[in-house]
Amino acid sequence: MVVGDDRTKNSKRASGYHTGSVDTVISVDDVTREAQKIAEHAPSKEDIANLARNNPYVIIDNLRAGYGKMEILHDFNLQVGKKQSLCLIGPNGAGKSTILHSIFGFTTIFSGQIRIGEGDNKRDVTKLTSSEKLSRAGVAYILQDKSIFPGMTVEENLWMGGYLKETPAEAKEAAEKIFEKYSRLAERRSHPARVLSGGERRLLEISRALVMEPEVLLVDEPSIGLEPRFIDMVFEILDDLQNSEGKTIIMVEQNAKKGLEFADIGYVLVSGEVAIAGPGKELLENPAVGRLFLGG
Repeated sequence: MVVGDDRTKNSKRASGYHTGSVDTVISVDDVTREAQKIAEHAPSKEDIANLARNNPYVIIDNLRAGYGKMEILHDFNLQVGKKQSLCLIGPNGAGKSTILHSIFGFTTIFSGQIRIGEGDNKRDVTKLTSSEKLSRAGVAYILQDKSIFPGMTVEENLWMGGYLKETPAEAKEAAEKIFEKYSRLAERRSHPARVLSGGERRLLEISRALVMEPEVLLVDEPSIGLEPRFIDMVFEILDDLQNSEGKTIIMVEQNAKKGLEFADIGYVLVSGEVAIAGPGKELLENPAVGRLFLGG
């Protein structure tokens, strides 16, 4: 069930920030204003817990966070279960990437808590450094496009993903497991990363994060800059990581339609708060979400 939605009707055919032919184009400011009206019926903590099947693996509790002295997230709450995926959408400046940054340790935390783990073994990771979150809490951040080292070979890029391993031999062993899983990379292991196609580069970025064998993947704009055929490939890879390997995925995705088709849970963010939350497929059918973010 979608929560936080008044399902307001609009007689004009219009678009938010995605794609599609339109009769009327809504500006970013208009999207934000309309979304703020929806946020008046924001989901409760109980609603958010229900979407995580009341068995969350990642919990954000009343988080206030931002950059320097600027607060972006305001008493923000999030829950996602083991082997679940969550897609964050919303207008520019809503705080989507700030959530990923906060989980991984790139922001100033003013108050609140971030916990990761199963059952009673959840661990407070709020104050851990990014390196500690990767090595000790199993949280990996897959950055936006162009984060590879173009002058290094594919193999060397994977070794870099294991920089927190105790020995270089462990990093190399983990890289070999990646090559066994993805023959496309194995065939190009000695090639400089700069010659890879857009889809291959994205696969390398994802694979480099897997070298540390994380349990939680923070994925920032997986489809950015990719041709449609490569977008499908990337989401197939993420689907395999979630459903075959049991990874928990929290994603920011500008291609709202693709992200919500993929994700178990969707949150619509407005001004650092959750305005709407629900199963991804239900948000796709939500008229307000469609009008503002899906192109009609």
